[in-house]
Amino acid sequence: MTRVHAAANRFRPNRAHWGSFLARDTIDGVELKPAPDDPDPSPILENIASSVRHPARIAQPMVREGWLTDGPGPSSQRGRESFVAVSWDRALDLAAHALRSVYDSESGPRSVFGGSYGWSSAGRFHHAQSQVHRFLNCLGGYVSSRNTYSSAAAEVILERVVADWQQVANGVTWAEIVETTDLVVAFGGMAVKNAAVAPGGLSTHVVPAQMQEAYQRGCRFVLVGPLRDDLPASLDAEHIAVRPRSDVALMLGIAHVLIEEDLVDRAFLDRCTVGYDRFARYVTGEIDGQAKSPSWAQELTGVPQERIIDLARRMASRRTLISVAYALQRSEYGEQPVWMALTLAAMIGQFGAPGAGFTFALGAMGHIGRPRLDMKLPSLPQGSNPVRDFIPVARIADLLLHPGETFQYNGHSLVYPDIRLVYWAGGNPFHHHQDLNRLRRALSKPDTVIVNEPFWTPMARHADIVFPATTTIEREDIGAGYNDGYLGAMHRILPPVGEAKDDYEIFRLLAQRLGVEATLTEGRTVREWLVWMYERARSVVAEKGIDWPSFEEFWEQGRVPLPLSPDLSNAFGRFRADPVHHPLPTPSGKIEIFSETIDSFGYPDCFGHPTWFPPSDAATGKQYPLHLVANQPATRLHSQLDVGAHSKASKIQGREPLRIHPMDAAARGIEDGTVVRVFNDRGACLAGARLSDRVTEGVVQLSTGAWFDPIDESGTCGHGNPNVLTRDIGTSRLAQGCTGQLTRVEIERYDGEIPEIRAHVPPPIRPE
Repeated sequence: MTRVHAAANRFRPNRAHWGSFLARDTIDGVELKPAPDDPDPSPILENIASSVRHPARIAQPMVREGWLTDGPGPSSQRGRESFVAVSWDRALDLAAHALRSVYDSESGPRSVFGGSYGWSSAGRFHHAQSQVHRFLNCLGGYVSSRNTYSSAAAEVILERVVADWQQVANGVTWAEIVETTDLVVAFGGMAVKNAAVAPGGLSTHVVPAQMQEAYQRGCRFVLVGPLRDDLPASLDAEHIAVRPRSDVALMLGIAHVLIEEDLVDRAFLDRCTVGYDRFARYVTGEIDGQAKSPSWAQELTGVPQERIIDLARRMASRRTLISVAYALQRSEYGEQPVWMALTLAAMIGQFGAPGAGFTFALGAMGHIGRPRLDMKLPSLPQGSNPVRDFIPVARIADLLLHPGETFQYNGHSLVYPDIRLVYWAGGNPFHHHQDLNRLRRALSKPDTVIVNEPFWTPMARHADIVFPATTTIEREDIGAGYNDGYLGAMHRILPPVGEAKDDYEIFRLLAQRLGVEATLTEGRTVREWLVWMYERARSVVAEKGIDWPSFEEFWEQGRVPLPLSPDLSNAFGRFRADPVHHPLPTPSGKIEIFSETIDSFGYPDCFGHPTWFPPSDAATGKQYPLHLVANQPATRLHSQLDVGAHSKASKIQGREPLRIHPMDAAARGIEDGTVVRVFNDRGACLAGARLSDRVTEGVVQLSTGAWFDPIDESGTCGHGNPNVLTRDIGTSRLAQGCTGQLTRVEIERYDGEIPEIRAHVPPPIRPE
């Protein structure tokens, strides 16, 4: 029987990116249960209760020993050295002095990088990215980042050739699919583990049920990808096991069939697109002498040409939705599969039709495909950043390693600034970034690295000053998700663990020392900011005829409804009906199958129309014959709460599980549960083998997010982080996006002494 604290004898609401929940603090630990009206809650919730008091929590402010002794400066000891536990006043004074010395220097804010990836909390106020950026803007600004690790290639290419990527992602709803769609061709699949998560969280998880409803009505699904379980087994999806990184070749083979068999909707192309004829000459081989025929595609993809022809005919004859997952564009030349799939939707004339045409990231997050909100969510103002310098987000290592060098991005020639100080809050780049040993070298370059973090993550271990931050259930907030139906109260469930403080209080104390406290806080406490945000949103919904209660009443009842858009149509339907009066935000106002703008950049890795580019590492295939899929984990969000019980339960001998086909395992003498060494010319990691026929032969799958745990000087990760293996290159000069989804590796049994997992154990610490 759970023993309950007298002061905490009721469940109170809170929210995570993977769902709403109720929790209470007890003598035996935190007791947590999903929101009662969620039909399919995520088991990831289990990680919250089991991690909040884990030994990996940072108990008090810490300073790296070498930085404390020698002062600011580049150091290869970051991530290798012990820490000194200090008082809050001591740590704040040291950080304030380091910040002031950089901001007062000649380069000033152009030598400060404000790093955060925004996923740390589902709250609208305690949003670490907003907090750190607001603080740095009070000091004079910072070098920022553009786009995301998840979807940078799609973000850039879609904005150039059709519209903003989020508009595209929300252009087709699950309700339309349930009612109208005959065929869903899902390049990269729609893994329901991903649909369980959304920025700001979900009140209800409904995607699996809607998939099933569409199937029961008669919609059929085709999964194009190397992992059979990237669609639920209950959908009985046709599986086309395309060779990784060859999807564009498959799509071109389909396009060739459409042209040769006169299945193209010429009227739609003439009315709603530009540049088709030039692209068609490329497909038929008139431009380069190589017809992109099904037989050509078969050689590159491993898909029989008969299946390519059959799929093309079905796509042209049915109400077809072509979906592209995040996975396809998180790879070299990642812009191409997105652009090419959009082009196929235009060729069959179905773009903008209800439940048909093209969509990006459907099923990749739980809010995509749901009815749209009719208002912007309340947020903390970040202020104005006067610094114009920025990097594409996945170029952080290049920024630190190559100051002063020129790089290309989306038609611009830019220069990497010289960064002296990095301030990171709310994120772990050792999950998102690639070639982690290169990232370690990059993080040795600045004079000072400051991190706000609840746990001893790899980023905290590579800091000079570490401020212990609270977790979601140790503070008050208000939360809401995109396209979710409610704004929710996020109650504090338990007091801060150890000496932890929330980011706002950390920045307030720093701002106090730096003379900008009034600018940062505007005289408000946390609760006063929550009331301010709530009342602003309350006035917006009142104009829409929705009467919200007072803040006090809202806080007690737990949530209030958010207005959904009364217009269920979308801009693409209006464009389809009348492209003259409802043009797209492109130079032509139409879908740009050929983009004069992109062509004018003269990039050798992104031409003016969708193009097949062979992988640049194809020559390594003999040495590293296996394709590694480094996808998102099912047992946590990114690397968050890797110490949680649900995350740890999936591991094999403490290591992240690697799925391998039984035939590939047998050829290497690997048995189920064996610890294996995964390696290539960038590095190596240890993982636990899990034999599965859900992965295609020649492919292995190892999810990201295991906390980086180097066990030797070469940086071998003993815990199973695949990003020691992935390439730190941009998708192309156009988007410079992340390429961390796919790489080539070899695998062997690990017959040495199996090292202990140290990733969840604090580093050596001594008192000052």
